[in-house]
Amino acid sequence: MRVALFVTCLADTLFPDVGKATVRLLERLGHQVEFPQAQTCCGQMHTNSGYLRDALPLVRHFTEVFAGCAAIVVPSGSCTGSVRHQHAMVARRFGDEALARRAGQLAARTWELSEFLTDVLGLDDVGAYYPHRVTYHPTCHSLRLLRVADRPLRLLRNVAGLDLVELPDAEVCCGFGGTFAVKNADVSTAMLADKMRSVLATGAEVCTAGDSSCLMHIGGGLSRLRAGTRTVHLVEILASTRD
Repeated sequence: MRVALFVTCLADTLFPDVGKATVRLLERLGHQVEFPQAQTCCGQMHTNSGYLRDALPLVRHFTEVFAGCAAIVVPSGSCTGSVRHQHAMVARRFGDEALARRAGQLAARTWELSEFLTDVLGLDDVGAYYPHRVTYHPTCHSLRLLRVADRPLRLLRNVAGLDLVELPDAEVCCGFGGTFAVKNADVSTAMLADKMRSVLATGAEVCTAGDSSCLMHIGGGLSRLRAGTRTVHLVEILASTRD
């Protein structure tokens, strides 16, 4: 299958290993990965902050860049959620019904990574090997907007060598929330403290999730504590092998 990678802003600028791991995993599974060079931001930050007019050209650009792609894979629940649930809405807000239809058609072909692996490829075991004690944080957009449910956990349970431990209060937000962490820093910090307490209670070496944004928030807090627990994106675990 030919698959298009939408790498997202954070992976492109701060966490390039997430994009590389996505390509490595999909190619190992026998798929051809394309990377449309003209891709930019999906506009999630603009939309979530109320700047819908500024998001409109980004929505239009996304639909143009990925128009010919049969399947688009995104290593981010929040950006997948933006494409699937916000793009058509933004277009309709400004009366562009043609763009809304194109955005809706593209949304149906856009998949968060764990959804693509389990629902499209029919896989729970991707042949990964990761000999570490790991806990999983379900990010808000993947959990509540996309409803990925236990798909990431099913994939993690089949990783050889991995000791998966349950995260207490797993469904509680980490406090990032994009611009929420900037606009409501004190509340965000308190929520992060609760999340870190839960992570550390597991004794895990690694906290994983499907969104680099939440991992950046949690990882930053853990590093300041010098706790010894690190954050690793789900796809980096799934792309790991014995070799």
